[in-house]
Formats: sequence, structure tokens, C-alpha cells
Amino acid sequence: MENLKTKVAIIGSGPAGLLLGQLLYKAGIDHIIIEQRSAEYVAARIRAGILEQVSVDLLTQAGVDQNLNKFGLPHDGIEILSNGLKHRIDLSALTQGKQVTVYGQTEVTKDLMQARENAGLCSYYEAEGVQIHDFDSNPYVTFNHNHQQYRLACDFIAGCDGYHGVCRASVPQDKIKTFEKVYPFRWLGVLADVPPVSDELIYVQSERGFALCSMRSKTRSRYYLQVPLTDHVDEWSDERFWGELEKRLDDESRKSLIKGSSIEKSIAPLRSFVTEPMRFGKLFLAGDAAHIVPPTGAKGLNLAASDIAYLSSALIEFYLKDSTEGIDQYSEKCLKRVWKAERFSWWMTHLLHRFETESDFDHKIKQAELNYILDSKAGLTTLAENYVGLPYELKKFDDMQNLS
Repeated sequence: MENLKTKVAIIGSGPAGLLLGQLLYKAGIDHIIIEQRSAEYVAARIRAGILEQVSVDLLTQAGVDQNLNKFGLPHDGIEILSNGLKHRIDLSALTQGKQVTVYGQTEVTKDLMQARENAGLCSYYEAEGVQIHDFDSNPYVTFNHNHQQYRLACDFIAGCDGYHGVCRASVPQDKIKTFEKVYPFRWLGVLADVPPVSDELIYVQSERGFALCSMRSKTRSRYYLQVPLTDHVDEWSDERFWGELEKRLDDESRKSLIKGSSIEKSIAPLRSFVTEPMRFGKLFLAGDAAHIVPPTGAKGLNLAASDIAYLSSALIEFYLKDSTEGIDQYSEKCLKRVWKAERFSWWMTHLLHRFETESDFDHKIKQAELNYILDSKAGLTTLAENYVGLPYELKKFDDMQNLS
């Protein structure tokens, strides 16, 4: 067995793990990333595409904003289509100039991977048998790579390995509590190289179910349909998908819709999930390892980024200032923001989707709630503030030096 040593072992090479690695690198803090999948698999995963301003700021701090600035699409508003009528939510006007940026998670991942490769930083892809040990005292990680066994000693372990990862599963059941809601429908998503139907996202509440018209660029569109749990992706031809989407849109959008062959098509379940706490001794959970939100509120990637903002700040404070304050407050600070985002994502999902179990009265009440929000400046402001991202406070460190 080969023995390795580092300050921070990062388990998982998704956006959370890669962003943490990049921020630690900028601060001169030694770390190693361990990932069970191949680099090609990680780079090809299709995920979310809406970045809050605070996430954009964090990527800028990490020095990986060149492509984001060049290809990202800043959006000042969104549209909600209800009862055949579109209503524009002016995000910028309602939040004192804040906006969101359309830039796919796939591109964020590729940018971070390229920055890591350029810096010559250490990553182990296709690691097998990853296990974490003694994270209450003297943590270390064991894994196999290219037929070689490794033992990685470290000060801390960052669990960025997702919902099905080994880190959360390694915590004793009596030390952890989970909260979960599974929704009775799924999203069918199609990616196509066609111009988007609108310059801004359209969230659709219709009698036939929810739909979302989104994009990844000015020439690549991402569309979603609410479908039953029993549906399978192979039951949905491109022709059937476009036909159903048209039925949920208004006349103007139908005329603007450009159809094309799908380059990716998938069905994803929707759930709300939170783990408490998010720190166990010298193990920290971040991103999907700690929480999942339904995609309706565009919060998944942004919550992972806020976790990493708190975690990187805490680790930098530990190594530069010899202080454990950030580490000790990590879980509390993260969860405060997590639960606010969970509430917003649940609320948006509840408001815009059609539930099979809801009565006609329930449906009318839901429509009345949406109408109130759309007719109320206070209601619109609440929606806009949550959509663009709630603020969080972070310490700034101007005296970063190479500590590796």
C-alpha cells in the first residue's frame, strides 16, 4: 500500500469538489481529489444551468470566469405562463439590479477541470473501493487506483460525492437525521440544438401539467415536461415531446417554437432532501451529499456553491488564522441557507405543478395564490429575491500565502 498525505481530502469531482479544490489552490492549501467515475463521465453529465449572482462571484474569485463571462447569458427576468397569459417577473428591478446567468453546469465542470489540469493539481479518477476512516480523530481515506492500493492521511475530509456517495453513508445512523419529500411526478427533459423559444425562461402552469422553456445558449435549448412516475423515456419520441409541449404553451410561444432532433433526453425524479448536521468531526458534507432540491427553483448547483463558499472560507481561516470559528459554524450557517432554498423550491414546485391528488378546490386556491403574487409588488419581490439568490456573509482573507 502506498501512503499519501495532504491537508484536505476531497471526495467527489463534481462542481462542488472541483470548486473547493480550486479555491483551496488559490489559497495555497494542499489537497487531493478522489473520484470513482472517469473524468469523461464527470464532464459529460447534463445538469442545471442557472447561476445566482453569488455563484458567479464565487467562480470569479476562483479564477474560472473567462468562459462564463464570454458565453454566459445574463438574465434580468423570467416569465410565468398561467391560464394562457404570460407575466414577466422583472428580477433586476425588484432586487436592486441583481440578475441570474444562464451557463450550464456541464460548462462549469469543464472550466474547473481545465483549470485544475492547467495547474497540475492531483486528482485520482476511476478510484475503486473508496472508504473514509476515523473522521472524528485522525482521518484518512483508502482507495484503489490502477491496481495500486492507497492510504491518504489528511487533516479534513470534504464529502462532495453526491446523494449516493460513501461519505454520508459512513456516518453512524444515530449521529445523523434526514428529512425527505418525494414528489409524485418526474421531469422529462430534452436538449436540442435549436434557438430558444424566448430570450428568458418561461415557467408554465397549465391544466396539462408543468413545463419549462429554458436554454443553454442562443443556439441550444433545454425543455422540460411534467410527466407521471410511470412514464419511461423510450415512450417519448421527439414528435410526441414537441406536440405535448405545444399544448402547454400559449399561442405566441407556439408560433416561436423551433423544433429539432434531441441530442439528450432523460427523465428525472423530484425530491427534497436535507441532512442534519453537515459536519461530523473532521468530515464535512457539501452539495448533493447533504441536500437535494427539486429543480423548479434553480437552486441545486447554487446551494452546492454556497456550501463550498462557507467550507473554503472555514478551511482558509483555519490554516491562515489558526481559528476554528468557521469550521465550528459551518453546519449551522449552511443549513440556515439550505432550508430557505428548500422552502422556495418546494413552494415553486407546489405552485406550478398539477398534483393528481389535488381537488378542484385545491387547484383554484393554487391559481388564486399565483394570481395574488403576480398582482402584488410584495409578492413579486419575495419571488424575485429568492430566485436571484439570498445573500450570505463570508470573511475576506487578503493575506493568502502558499501553505502547501
